[in-house]
Amino acid sequence: MAPAAPHHADNNNQDSAAKKVKLEQNVGKPSRVIHIRNIPNETTEAEIIQLGLPFGRVTNVLVLKGKNQAFLEMAEEISAVAMVAYFGGCVAQLRGRAVYVQFSNHKELKTDQTHSNAGGPNTVLRVIIEHMLYPIVLDVLYSIFQRYGKVLKIVTFTKNNSFQALIQYPDTVSAQTAKTALDGQNIYNGCCTLRIDYSKMTCLNVKYNNDKSRDYTNPTLPSGDGDAHQLLTSGGVLAPQFLGLGSGLASPYGVGVGGVGLPAFGALTLTPASPALRALAAPPLPLATVLLVSNLNEEMVTPDALFTLFGVYGDVQRVKILYNKKDSALIQMAEPHQAHLALTHMDKLRVFGKAMRVMLSKHQTVQLPKEGQPDAGLTRDYSQSPLHRFKKPGSKNYQNIYPPSATLHLSNIPATVTEEDIKDAFSKRGFTIKAFKFFPKDRKMALVQLSSIDDAVTALIKMHNYQLSESNHLRVSFSKSSI
Repeated sequence: MAPAAPHHADNNNQDSAAKKVKLEQNVGKPSRVIHIRNIPNETTEAEIIQLGLPFGRVTNVLVLKGKNQAFLEMAEEISAVAMVAYFGGCVAQLRGRAVYVQFSNHKELKTDQTHSNAGGPNTVLRVIIEHMLYPIVLDVLYSIFQRYGKVLKIVTFTKNNSFQALIQYPDTVSAQTAKTALDGQNIYNGCCTLRIDYSKMTCLNVKYNNDKSRDYTNPTLPSGDGDAHQLLTSGGVLAPQFLGLGSGLASPYGVGVGGVGLPAFGALTLTPASPALRALAAPPLPLATVLLVSNLNEEMVTPDALFTLFGVYGDVQRVKILYNKKDSALIQMAEPHQAHLALTHMDKLRVFGKAMRVMLSKHQTVQLPKEGQPDAGLTRDYSQSPLHRFKKPGSKNYQNIYPPSATLHLSNIPATVTEEDIKDAFSKRGFTIKAFKFFPKDRKMALVQLSSIDDAVTALIKMHNYQLSESNHLRVSFSKSSI
């Protein structure tokens, strides 16, 4: 593996400190190929790719380990120019060591793309999708993976109860770039997490072009038995065959940095296995955000009670208790998968002594009452509420969503508040505490066990946001643990 042209200019610059200082000011003539110097010995190709990823598509990489140098080829010169300009204004670092970024004398990198070893970089990726709250159709995968190179073929299948895909690129660099950028990211906010490794296969054999497999190099293949018009369903929700992808995928890097029209590093985390700070795609449109809730205890239920309870599973925007049928309500969540979570965890849950029914509504939004209409305070807008738990994209609260249980997780407890204070607060509101435990490492949090799930549900509604001190309000959610 060697660059296409003699690289005496690139190498000789290592010779002396004087030349190095001179070179730091001299970034060279623009080229798609970038020369990176002073890299640590153990630097991997993936780390070099990560340096370039926020600026555009990477098409090739070469690490010269013995010489502490690397070359990175971008798909477009404008991306390379942006990268060199950015690192002209701030120091690039790899493993805590300053590295120097400049244009290379090469116009392109010629490397051997054909080598393949099992488990190592390969042209075929194996993708497993975890927490799949939405059906993922083939076109969504194509739209996401083609950002990093030309997608030749995709095969999808279900194995061990998990949805998987094999995706073939023409070269290992595209596959490596896609794996580095996407492994651990969420397709939709808070769910559908991509787990990516290299397949042992080097070429996919696609017989049919349909909703399960596609060969983009051969559009004339028959559709076979898996009829292309067959619709996927998940939890009774219809998924369209092709989803319009929203701004999440179109600009996953967010705003410009430092006055240059450059992508921000923070907006899409590139560390594997981290929750995505922004979803890669917009959710399928037909998935509802509005829930119809019925069989409520109309003597006890209020919009605030429903806001607090459904707020455990998502950010409630509006609540309307129906004027002519007060045991029913419409609840609008911020995102479809939040509605799905609430439905999954709370249908048939006993609330104020009655088994509540939860289903998806045909309504797209909850209408506020027009002026002069009778409403009696049954409709409330919570879109500006400070109590939303999931407002921050990638909020860690997504990792602490559990089904209703008799044990509640308490947080935001001030240091001045004792176990007795908390027990008193609960008993004043009529709740019997079976067990109580502060977290050993963090006294801001505690577990409290009630006599039943019914009691815990009512306690959560009544005690969430309870004022413990001048500046502290109690936060309550369901716990996965018992005491």
